[in-house]
Amino acid sequence: MPTPLPDSLPAKLTISLWDFSWYTRTGPGEPFADLDVAFAEAVDRGYNTIRICAMPLLLFGSGLDTSRLRLGPLGPRDGEGGGYGQRVRWYDVKAATEIDGRAHLLALFEAARKHDCYVILSSWEYQQSPAFAADRAWLDAVNAIDPERRADALASALADLVDYLAEHGLDDRIAFTELHNEVQAGHLTEGLAGDDVVVALRPRLERGIARFKERHPDRPVTVNYAEVPVGSLRGVPRAVDVAVFHPYVYGVLDELIDAYALRDASRPFPQERARRELLRPGAPDLADWGPVESESWRNEATVVGDREVYLHDWCDPTKFDAWLYEHYGPHRLAMRQKLTVWIEAAADWAAERGIPLVFGEGWIGYTPLYGTFEEGPIGAGFSRFAVAESARVGARGTLVCSNAAPQHPMWSDVALQRECNAVFVGSRSGSIYS
Repeated sequence: MPTPLPDSLPAKLTISLWDFSWYTRTGPGEPFADLDVAFAEAVDRGYNTIRICAMPLLLFGSGLDTSRLRLGPLGPRDGEGGGYGQRVRWYDVKAATEIDGRAHLLALFEAARKHDCYVILSSWEYQQSPAFAADRAWLDAVNAIDPERRADALASALADLVDYLAEHGLDDRIAFTELHNEVQAGHLTEGLAGDDVVVALRPRLERGIARFKERHPDRPVTVNYAEVPVGSLRGVPRAVDVAVFHPYVYGVLDELIDAYALRDASRPFPQERARRELLRPGAPDLADWGPVESESWRNEATVVGDREVYLHDWCDPTKFDAWLYEHYGPHRLAMRQKLTVWIEAAADWAAERGIPLVFGEGWIGYTPLYGTFEEGPIGAGFSRFAVAESARVGARGTLVCSNAAPQHPMWSDVALQRECNAVFVGSRSGSIYS
């Protein structure tokens, strides 16, 4: 039988995605310099839950001393124009900082209790978290774990983390635990054979879930998936206690990614077209925006490629937005239909299992930090639509948008966040999915 969510949780989880930013962005003037303020602003916008990378392997599985954990920007890059990633969402860490990792975790949970919020525990350690460390020790520690054992190691570390919170009387703030973020889109898949990684990954994840349940049979545990893997849902472990998916529909954004070969290194990057259509004056060529050799290890620690970082760093956000608006028309209906189909497929899978459904990220996709397509009239419309669809299918938790968090400019759109969260909280209850 699935382990139910705690009775103490709100009837509807309104989620803000704090990811790894809650510890990488703690320097002076950064959005998480004061956790108490961050939580107060979240509650004011209608949120009752945050979702984080809890850095479990680093804190409880690496053997590294985390009492003086040094974190900071991705570093300088060859060529003029400033630091690498400074105009890239989630990557624009401004200030170097030093924290006591475990103490900072406790501080987060203490602030969550003060503001009556809950925390979804997860990990981004096989996607990008170690890229922000001062050296590569964290990266080497997680990579040293055999791919067949990584889910097991995450489960053990998260179980230790839960014990640590319980020792300090803060475990009542845990909503549920995810072994890792977007399990099919990172280094948890290394060494797998076959074309369908969702299905191939299932045995590894099942062992990890079983490991966590051995330690904490009374606490809900799950994994989550990039997009909604329609056609491969048989690969989702049946032992998960919560169905968690990230429906990024892309559509017109996929067209841009394909047009500029941002995720296809087998094709040449169209430098001159990018310069004409998207880049700011004075942008270097991609070939001249390479890593300083001493910092190149950071590229191993992130799943976002140099082409995408380069374009986000050097685009004129107005031109980028205009490109998307100009090409949006043919995608408009398909993007809406895709989102509806994915949400309904996720709800159907959750209903068949008799477990709650949560959307922890999603809607359009990965846009530059200062781009406003997702925050503008079309993107805001998608947020309203997706929240309404989440309510319609009886989801237990959803979010306004992945960009609705303190580390993104969208945080300033207080009215939209209050509106969407109020709609979701006011939605029907008593669903078979809750």
